[in-house]
Amino acid sequence: MGAILHWIEGTLPAPIPIPGARLGVANLITLLAVVMWGTRDALIIAAGRAVLGSLLGGTFGTLTFAMSSGGAIGAALVMSLAALGPIGPVGLSVLGAATHNVSQLSIFYLVTRYAGVWIYLPPLLALAVPAGTATGVAGAYLLSRIAPLQPFNARDWQNP
Repeated sequence: MGAILHWIEGTLPAPIPIPGARLGVANLITLLAVVMWGTRDALIIAAGRAVLGSLLGGTFGTLTFAMSSGGAIGAALVMSLAALGPIGPVGLSVLGAATHNVSQLSIFYLVTRYAGVWIYLPPLLALAVPAGTATGVAGAYLLSRIAPLQPFNARDWQNP
């Protein structure tokens, strides 16, 4: 599901003219994995989503793939660590969105050594809040619907 969402979002025009600015709907699947199954499964899903999404989109092995993978894995790690504390799906999602942006820019910088890339960080972080909130609200809703159907090995999110 994450790979399909990743690919679909990649085919849509960017909502605003800032490179990398997306809603991040594929992160919804990572958020669900973090809460329902934990870090290991969330990392597998994030990495798999990046690989499959890049294969579908024709970017496998490119800088775009490296940035996407780094963003997805970084977000999964940070959300997993934050999930150990008293933070709900919306907060986790906002943290994941911000981490995704920082990770992508970091990878771009490490590969290109172009410091000008950091000019994009403030607007991307400003967009991470509403995008992460929207994804987190959707995640909270889905978790409230899924919780009665499946036992969790993480915290109980039946009442997000």
